[in-house]
Amino acid sequence: MSSDFEGYEQDFAVLTAEITNKIARVPRLPPDEKKQMVANVEKQLEEAKELLEQMDLEVREIPPQSRGMYSNRMRSYKQEMGKLETDFKRSRIAYSDEVRNELLGDDGNSSENQLIKLREERAHLLDNTERLERSSRRLEAGYQIAVETEQIGQEMLENLSHDREKIQRARERLRETDANLGKSSRVLTGMLRRQSIVLDRLF
Repeated sequence: MSSDFEGYEQDFAVLTAEITNKIARVPRLPPDEKKQMVANVEKQLEEAKELLEQMDLEVREIPPQSRGMYSNRMRSYKQEMGKLETDFKRSRIAYSDEVRNELLGDDGNSSENQLIKLREERAHLLDNTERLERSSRRLEAGYQIAVETEQIGQEMLENLSHDREKIQRARERLRETDANLGKSSRVLTGMLRRQSIVLDRLF
């Protein structure tokens, strides 16, 4: 088990040494060679990561009582890997700046035209942003009006419902009053008839 780990260690040491050498060479190479070198370093970094993963798996298979030494070595290799990736990122940033300068050109007219174009695009984006904000505000205002209108409509429906209940109760009271009046009218009519009969008998 440890022999496999040591084999991966040797491969990792050789590979990281090559990567370190290539990263240092990137800023000094011509543009075409730089692009090829960057792609080559990216590929080798992936290979180094795969070696680390294999080494990590090997360490997990080592008995716990013997694992401590290998775990310490793994931490050291991972730190080295992190440093290589950081150095490569810095090298790529420098490379990207040089490529950008080459694309823009060295003459003042080209740079000025690029600046003018960038300003126009920025102004166009700002104009579009303002339009979107105005549209958003209008939509928000319209939504607020719709919500308020819905609330008013709901209140009106509730008021109408209450008024309807009141009208229905008033109608019921009128019907009861009419019924009572009818009864009273019949009672009075009966009383008047009986009074008339009594008077006729007396006189």
